[in-house]
Amino acid sequence: MQTLKNDVLTVEVSEHGAELQSIRKGTVEYLWQGDPAYWGRRSPVLFPIVGSVWEKRYRVNGTEYELGQHGFARDMKFVLVSQTEDEVRYRLESDEETLKKYPYPFVLEIAYRLHGNSVDVIWEVTNPASEEMYFQIGAHPAFNYPDYDPQTTERGYFVFDKSEGLQCIRIVEKGCVDAETKYPLEIPADGRLKVERDTFDAIDTIMLQDSQIGRVDYLRADGTPWLSLAFDAPVVGIWSPPGKVAPFICIEPWYGRCDRAGYEGEYQDKDWMNRLAPGEKFSSVYTIEIL
Repeated sequence: MQTLKNDVLTVEVSEHGAELQSIRKGTVEYLWQGDPAYWGRRSPVLFPIVGSVWEKRYRVNGTEYELGQHGFARDMKFVLVSQTEDEVRYRLESDEETLKKYPYPFVLEIAYRLHGNSVDVIWEVTNPASEEMYFQIGAHPAFNYPDYDPQTTERGYFVFDKSEGLQCIRIVEKGCVDAETKYPLEIPADGRLKVERDTFDAIDTIMLQDSQIGRVDYLRADGTPWLSLAFDAPVVGIWSPPGKVAPFICIEPWYGRCDRAGYEGEYQDKDWMNRLAPGEKFSSVYTIEIL
């Protein structure tokens, strides 16, 4: 476990999955601590897919491969590359086992940078091979509801950097979506979308694509700010386990998305696929700010 600390925050990260384990401000823990009764993870990085491929199978140049939800990086041990007072960096490289599940050589580096009341989460994907590479990558951080009480209904509010004309798509079968049907996300005049105990029971995930938003603020039930995420990812999912009255909420920037239900095309032709030429690097950052 590696620790970053300044006058405001203490952040802990594990080499297993290069996964955030804790974000504390004083004695207050903001990151979900992974109770398997609800959801056993905390902030996994999703690579080389986001979500599910149809029937857990996908095809590269006609050859079929099997891959579970969200890929394999979250369950692998990364190598610690460097650590300073305010930044820690990890690396994962393809090997014989990953190539059996995902036939592209890769180098994935994940870094966390602490500044003030914010944490930058940095991703770099490099293609070391002589052929094109295709991949998806995404975040899945879970945050504790402040003042959680399972007996109450109200959980707080979301405020987005856009409040008009928002449209969602939904998961319909085997973790995959109906990408054609769009559902309006109605935001009240005060710009605050209420989150309640049963908000996710019917819809599972609020999924916004096409770069509709780039910032999500989460407010406590009394309207005071709690935290925010800022990102340039084209897709974002907001999720809490349906039917479990869970004590946390996930805000997930994605460069990718699960398959359309019934999709049996080539991997490179999936929606929201990222392409790297030989030797090319993909870089991205999103920021968690404790308010």
